[in-house]
Amino acid sequence: MISPYVRRRRLAAEITRLRDDHGYSADRLARSIGVARQRISRLENGHVRPDLDEIMRILAELGVGQPRWNTIMAIARESQERGWWEKFATQMGPRQALYANLEAGASTISEYQLTLLPGLLQIPTFTQARARVDHSAHGQEFDRERAVEARAARQQVMQRPGGPTYEVIIDELAVRRLAAPGNVVCRQLDHLIDLGHNNSKITIRVLRVGARIADHAVARSPFSVYRYPDPDDPVVVAVDTVTSDLVLTDAAEVDYYLALYDRLREAALAPLDSLDLLAAVAEELREKDR
Repeated sequence: MISPYVRRRRLAAEITRLRDDHGYSADRLARSIGVARQRISRLENGHVRPDLDEIMRILAELGVGQPRWNTIMAIARESQERGWWEKFATQMGPRQALYANLEAGASTISEYQLTLLPGLLQIPTFTQARARVDHSAHGQEFDRERAVEARAARQQVMQRPGGPTYEVIIDELAVRRLAAPGNVVCRQLDHLIDLGHNNSKITIRVLRVGARIADHAVARSPFSVYRYPDPDDPVVVAVDTVTSDLVLTDAAEVDYYLALYDRLREAALAPLDSLDLLAAVAEELREKDR
C-alpha cells in the first residue's frame, strides 16, 4: 500500500502545476467545473480525499492527454484508500495513525530520536510503559492495549517484502535518561543490539552528548524522513513537537532537515561502536539492579 497522505500531497502538486501551466486561477478552475473555490484550495493543500469525478472534470477542462491522465487518476485513486490505522486512529492515538500512514509504502525511513528510544524498534513492555505515562495526552478514547497492538502492526512494515531500509540516530540522552523502568530499558537495549547485529535493513547510530556537530547544528526536536519508490513523490519530513507533529513536503523546508540529518549522522558513532555503547549502558543497568 502507498501512503494515502503522500499521494494526496502528490495529487495536490500535480493539480496545482497543471492549473498554473494552463494559466487558470483557482477561482476560474472552480467555476469551470462547477465547484466552490474552497474545494480547489483544499484539494491543492492535500487536505481532502479527492472526488474522482471532480478530478476527471479538472483534467478534461485542462485538456490533459491520456498518459498523464492515467498517471493522475491512478494517484487520485490511491489517495482515496483507507489504511488499517484509520479504523483505530482514536484508540491508538492520532500521532501513531499519522506515522503509520507515512510509513506505508516508504522505501527508506531515517530518524533522529532526541529523548525516546525509537517507536519502530520498541518492545511491547517499553511501549506499554510509555503508554501509561502518556495516557493523559491522548484523550479519553485512547486505549493503551490498542496502542501497543498498533505499534506492533507498524513494526511489521519492516518485515514486508520490499519493506523499507531503516536508519535511526539515537541521542545518548534517550539512552541514558530512562523513559521506563530500568529492567524494561535494559531489555529494550538488548533488543536494539540484537536488531543492529542481525537485521541488515536496520542501522542504529548513537549521537554522543559530547559529539561535535558540523556548523554547530543542534536539532531542537526529533524528526523522521520518508522517501518513496516513485521519484516524483515528495520526500516527507515529520517533526515531533510536544503536542503534535509537523509534516513538511515543501522542498526548502525538507532540504533543511536533510542537511541537518547528514550533520548528525556524520557526528554520530559508527554502527558497531553504537551497539557497543548500548551494551555498556545495558550492563550498567544490570549492575544497579544486582
